[in-house]
Amino acid sequence: MGSILAVLGVTEAELFTWSQHYQALAQPTPRKLALLVGINQYRKSPSLSGCLTDVELQKELLIHRFGFLPANILTLTDEQASREFIEAACLDHLGKQVKSDDVVVFHFSGYGTRIKLNESEDTLQNALVPTNENLEIQDEKIATYLLEETLLLLLRSLPTEKVTAVLDTSYELPSTIQPTSWRIRARQELATKLATAEIEFLEQLKTKASLTNAVILSATADPKQVAQEGLFSGFSAGLFTYALTQYLWETTPATTLQFSLAHADCAMSKWGSKQHPSLINGKKALTSESLLLDQNLGAEGAILAIEENGKTAHIWLGGLPPQVLENYGVYSRLTAANGEQLILRSRTGLTAKAQISGLELATPLQVGQLIQEAVRVLPQNISLNIALDSGLERIERVDATSAFAAMASMVSVVTGEQPADYIFGKLSQTPSRYGLFAPTGQLIANGAGEVGEAVKVAVTRLATKLPHLLAAKLWRLTENEGSSRLPIKGSLEIVNGISPKVILQRETLRTLDTKTLPKKVLSTPIVPIGSRIQYRIQNKGDRTVYLMLLGLKNHRTAIAFYPWQTAEEPNTSETKPVLQQVIIPAGETITLPNNTATSGWAISGPAYECEHQLILSLAPFTTTLKALETAKYPTGDQQPIGALVNPWEIAQAVLQDLHNASITTAEMNVAANDLYQLNVNHWASFNFSFHVN
Repeated sequence: MGSILAVLGVTEAELFTWSQHYQALAQPTPRKLALLVGINQYRKSPSLSGCLTDVELQKELLIHRFGFLPANILTLTDEQASREFIEAACLDHLGKQVKSDDVVVFHFSGYGTRIKLNESEDTLQNALVPTNENLEIQDEKIATYLLEETLLLLLRSLPTEKVTAVLDTSYELPSTIQPTSWRIRARQELATKLATAEIEFLEQLKTKASLTNAVILSATADPKQVAQEGLFSGFSAGLFTYALTQYLWETTPATTLQFSLAHADCAMSKWGSKQHPSLINGKKALTSESLLLDQNLGAEGAILAIEENGKTAHIWLGGLPPQVLENYGVYSRLTAANGEQLILRSRTGLTAKAQISGLELATPLQVGQLIQEAVRVLPQNISLNIALDSGLERIERVDATSAFAAMASMVSVVTGEQPADYIFGKLSQTPSRYGLFAPTGQLIANGAGEVGEAVKVAVTRLATKLPHLLAAKLWRLTENEGSSRLPIKGSLEIVNGISPKVILQRETLRTLDTKTLPKKVLSTPIVPIGSRIQYRIQNKGDRTVYLMLLGLKNHRTAIAFYPWQTAEEPNTSETKPVLQQVIIPAGETITLPNNTATSGWAISGPAYECEHQLILSLAPFTTTLKALETAKYPTGDQQPIGALVNPWEIAQAVLQDLHNASITTAEMNVAANDLYQLNVNHWASFNFSFHVN
């Protein structure tokens, strides 16, 4: 179980038993109780932006996906979230109500820090920073923090084994911070000592004789990692909370264990984050009781309210992938459990208004019903959003804006209040050098220029990279592992002398057998330099599908799989390599590349990061192959994986092919020529990310 086990810090034997905690959320129990804490506004520290959204994300998930009653969910936000109130809520809302079979969920989003228990100790303790951070008594700052150890003991003192907690915070602030549009949930220590009441309360908890097990999910795996919150489309949220809850909407209880943290880790990695989730497990003696249930399939959201005499619905869209939500267009369709279709009319953040189609159905539409994606509508004029770092001088910002304006059809300069794909700014170590950064602050490979480089020269230098980054943004919008109705399974394998080794596996969740657990789940695996890899793609449906493989190497070079075939020229004996469709007949499995002489393709160094997008459709990729052919690619070596000469055009061609494959009924075809309409019955798209090292 490789890298995911290493990230979580658990043994394989413990991994299965941990599934009880999330799977227990979906099973009938006497009671399901939750305490959700989020703090944006602090009395003395800079404000955060996404902690209240985290609480909302968790609350909507628990109510609509796991059957929690709103009355059993207590939220403490901002001024309510003092240390005293949090501890009192643990004792009263949870401690006085919880029975042996109950399910408990705790969540915290806010600042974390590290502090000594007293001046005589050298060891620093992790602590959660409440809204009332500290007191000043006779020129001495007294920290009123909630120690992480105190919280763990409070949760383990509950008389149930079914306790799950999520801590979306971190404890150490890095010494240097690169340009970033995302906030860090860690704070430098401001107080001189911890409040005596907290130390005494901790000692009191330590005297409790009976401590049960609790599963604690942390946003970071290492003290040096930082938990971040990002600016998304109309809202801010913790990266870990958003990635985790988004996947839990789409998945099924039977697959939650294997995929939830792995997918959250992969999602954060694609956003440019280096934080990895981890498991804090206070007690290792876990039972092995199986709690797998045949539950309903996942969803992209739920109905929050019905208005205008049943003509309009307010809906929650927490299950859509973030990159898709940002570009989710008007006319997109979602289907309710009763078969009613909802047509998107407007969206604000994670909520939207939808027109109810008004079908004559025996079962009326109801608040709380889950909704699943049916038709994804995307605008054709999508650009790469680049923010200018706040550390730039005014003249630098003017020059950068002017230089990027020359690429207006491809690039849009956005302000700090809009989500950005990348940031243009200075290197913190060398302020006279400009570079391109991910929103998390990670410098894009080879994205930095020479010392003393002019702003306009820097933008011109980056211009060659931007079509590759925009192309990757476009094909990531096709990702629909959660909502696709095509029964497809894909595996990334390392080919060796004995048998291929599966290192990463993806399968459409709407078609997945909920009683079967996939055997291989890894989080951003490592492919050794010098090894050979291949994809194994299984078409489990009854119709032929066509395949395209696109990718991004080291966040800078767009690549593709070239399906070269040798065709004989008419009236001659000469052969000419041509591009052919990759076809997977119904019920069959293929390997990519399919070469009997050598399996897979060789992975060369130096080390790099790579992502592949496998896109499958019921119709051929006619437009895409034509675009590949017109680019006049060299065909001498006929390598299976090669760089794209015209990546932006290829990405647009793929979306056009999916659009052409989807328009089969008149009611789906809206009167707009500047939109892509993609039917989930007709395509499937998976993202495979890995490191070469």
